[in-house]
Amino acid sequence: MPTSVHLTRAATRRWNRQARCYDLMTAPMERMLGLAAARGPLFAGLKGRVLEVGAGTGKNLRHYGEDAAIVASDLSPGMLGRLRARASASTASRLVAADVEDLPFRAGTFDAVVASCVFCSVPDPMRGLGEIRRVLKDGGQLRLLEHVRPPGWCGRVFDFLDPLAARLAGPHINRTTVDSVRHAGFVVFEETDVFSDWVKVIVAR
Repeated sequence: MPTSVHLTRAATRRWNRQARCYDLMTAPMERMLGLAAARGPLFAGLKGRVLEVGAGTGKNLRHYGEDAAIVASDLSPGMLGRLRARASASTASRLVAADVEDLPFRAGTFDAVVASCVFCSVPDPMRGLGEIRRVLKDGGQLRLLEHVRPPGWCGRVFDFLDPLAARLAGPHINRTTVDSVRHAGFVVFEETDVFSDWVKVIVAR
């Protein structure tokens, strides 16, 4: 079970409502923050069984190589419906409605787990990262593209704005995801700034 059934249900309803217009809503951020350009390198070279959590409308599917057998999961059936149209012509082999806080897979199932702009919205990110660690094989890789709380005065501004941003759009803007990855038991061996110091690629084992 997820940490908060109430919060999980609320998140599911929110993403179901946004599914139809999600790509249009996020297009400006994809370009301005460098997210679109970062997706290709992030997912290149993955091999074996790969789980994408929070796969959304399937923006990342075209970036996977032929050596990756993809399981694309998302909390929202509405998002998965949009993803399904893209997956018909992609490498995705399986679509699963799943909550990252309660993944329906056996321990040690996947060679890699990937996500993009997901952990800003997970109600309990530590539980989600713990589930990812559980389903990864020993030595398996975690790859994330995330926006995080910046340091200094800018971080304090993000803290001030976060309640409003989360209420209006859903995602939190002040998550310290790099620290959370480490606290979940991963070793971070790559942390690359994509936009300033608050959009990052994180690679860990």
